[in-house]
Amino acid sequence: MAVGPGRLDGDESLRLLSLVERAATQRLDEALRAHGSGIDQWRILSLLVEQGGCPMNVVGDHAMMLAPKLSKLVDRMVSANLVLRRADEHDRRRVLVFASPRGREALAAWDAASAEVQQQFREILGSDTELLDDLLRRLSRGLIRTTEPAPPA
Repeated sequence: MAVGPGRLDGDESLRLLSLVERAATQRLDEALRAHGSGIDQWRILSLLVEQGGCPMNVVGDHAMMLAPKLSKLVDRMVSANLVLRRADEHDRRRVLVFASPRGREALAAWDAASAEVQQQFREILGSDTELLDDLLRRLSRGLIRTTEPAPPA
């Protein structure tokens, strides 16, 4: 089978993107674990502190987690007094998750750990840091837009 022009370059780009994602995730996870967290907990608390109470489906989308795993993690976070569950005032059938005061304190330490990792990226990339951010946002928007179901006709 013949390989077309750019075929290997495209494969290499996908491989490199996967390697970088894996290495960045590992570095961030190690930094957060040193402060008693993991990436999923950090993502959840970041959302809740920024936006206030959120329903579980919003939390799951932000944390990129499926419902069963998310429920178990939120249960552990409730037990650790990092988050609170409350009934939605507008729809009593729906439960919202909020950051607790202890969760807000923990997030401050976790954000400092993530900032150290981000600083490492800035040191590696130098003036190209903003370019990478822009490219990743464009790629993310383009991929998310193309994977969403088409609206009904």
